[in-house]
Amino acid sequence: MSGRAVRVRTREDLRTERRRRPPRCLGHLTAAPLWPLHGVNLGTLLRTCDAVGACLAVPRLPWVPEALRRGNTLRHPACVHWVGDPLDWLARQRSAGTRVLGVELAEDAIRLADLPMSRQPTIALLGHESDGIPPEALDLLDQVVEIPMIGTGASLNVAVAASLVLYKLAGFA
Repeated sequence: MSGRAVRVRTREDLRTERRRRPPRCLGHLTAAPLWPLHGVNLGTLLRTCDAVGACLAVPRLPWVPEALRRGNTLRHPACVHWVGDPLDWLARQRSAGTRVLGVELAEDAIRLADLPMSRQPTIALLGHESDGIPPEALDLLDQVVEIPMIGTGASLNVAVAASLVLYKLAGFA
């Protein structure tokens, strides 16, 4: 042991170190849970997006605005992109030069630990929590990342999986 006491940073310390206002849309990282199942995960994911400077792309489903409102504990508005048809939106983003990275259990997937920091605009595409990314969207992926697990579960929830991937893509992990 070093004998050095741990000093926890106060809220005032954090306020002076962080941005006073959220950045405008940076367009570099986007979390895209385009087939959400549970609204509570969207609010949690919105906070992670704020932490790493990413945007959140969500479908225009009737319950999504309320889920974001309830789950958003941020003091400022976050960057949210509303998506009509997910497949059409992904195709347009990809043709504009954005890399589409699927978070999925798949052959030839890169392990999360080996995922490099994003050097170009990137969408982290997340599928439905029980069914994954729909088969019709798989052809729109440029690459797939897999989160290794040793337990008995088949997957993590959308907010946790996206958070892990976003931190790696942002270069924080």
